[in-house]
Amino acid sequence: MDVPEAIRSRRTHKAFWPEPVPRDVLDELLELARWAPSHNLTNPWRFRVVGAKALAALKEAAGPESAPKLDRAPTLVVASAVQTGDPVQDEEDLLATGCACYVVLLAAHERGLAGYWRTPAVLRTAEGRAAVGLPDDEHFVGLLHLGRGRQAKEPPERAPARDYVTYLE
Repeated sequence: MDVPEAIRSRRTHKAFWPEPVPRDVLDELLELARWAPSHNLTNPWRFRVVGAKALAALKEAAGPESAPKLDRAPTLVVASAVQTGDPVQDEEDLLATGCACYVVLLAAHERGLAGYWRTPAVLRTAEGRAAVGLPDDEHFVGLLHLGRGRQAKEPPERAPARDYVTYLE
């Protein structure tokens, strides 16, 4: 699969088969994340693969209304960005971590896996952060749901580039 095809054909999936992503495949995906651009090569991204004990604690923190959404995918990865306190560096590192997350999603797609990038409120609470060991100096970026998708997804309509691109003289 070439890069344009991967970008155009990747979809958000919310229904997965129950088999978790094998550890060696996760290791490959997360290793590729380090190739995302980061200003001054800060490598600010942190990934935590959620195990059974952490998932139970996260579901408890989420409460009965939100907890079922955490069961959608067999493999969950919490992504965060290390923050330094320098507002410019922190903004750059936050954006770099977003790029690293997209690297993981594209690489998963290339391997026939499905993905879903969520930002559930529970991971902005003290209880949710504690459930996954997210320290105060890290900014929560996303919860990546990974696994084998159970549905086919058609591409949504997208605005043409002329609607959002301006060439300046």
